[in-house]
Amino acid sequence: MNVIQDYRRSLERSRQALAREDWPAVFTLCGREWDLLPGVFAPVYSPTTEFSMRLMGLADPAAAPRTGSFLEIGCGSGVIAVASALGGCDRVVAVDISEAAVRNTALNAERHGVRDRVRSLRGDLFAGLAPEERFDTVFWHSNYVLAPAEYQYRTMLERGYVDPGYATHRRFLTEAPGRLAPGGSVLLHFSGRGDLDGLLRIAEECGRALTVLRSAVFREGEHEVEHMLIEVTAVS
Repeated sequence: MNVIQDYRRSLERSRQALAREDWPAVFTLCGREWDLLPGVFAPVYSPTTEFSMRLMGLADPAAAPRTGSFLEIGCGSGVIAVASALGGCDRVVAVDISEAAVRNTALNAERHGVRDRVRSLRGDLFAGLAPEERFDTVFWHSNYVLAPAEYQYRTMLERGYVDPGYATHRRFLTEAPGRLAPGGSVLLHFSGRGDLDGLLRIAEECGRALTVLRSAVFREGEHEVEHMLIEVTAVS
């Protein structure tokens, strides 16, 4: 197994993060300060949230304004959801299976004055949404490292690092297009640390097409890793 794709390495990173004694209550990312609660995926210890911000065009506060509604799946500390509201989105919904992440996102929406536009809620993918809710953009910074299908999570934080059997990716590809408003787009942040061939096979089985809109190579520790912003569309 390629070392950068080894799920055991990713799980160890999650365990090391939880064990840290220097966990900050506030961190700085892309020129802004953010609250961080214990046990929430920590951008200060994993650089991939910043990579998402760059791929999505959210890293520069002076960038062209965004519009419309935005749904983030797996919001973590809420950086991307809040940055989308700050960038101009008028309705943002941030979903996470972790109750701590939901609270953390609300804290950051309050910190940056967009609590009226950002709603955070607990749910497993789309389960927490009202059936009729639709969005101009659906985004997920996925837990792209593939773990064995039989792996059982030991902590909530591990869910942000690996996906056993890509079961969550399969559900996302199946359900996400049904959450779009007319003309909307489903966007997925994926990485060379994941199994792209496996994802493509699942997409084909689900009747979905994947198009890389943007990619960049970023340094993660001792490795340079490609990260991709992928658009998911239904095959007619």
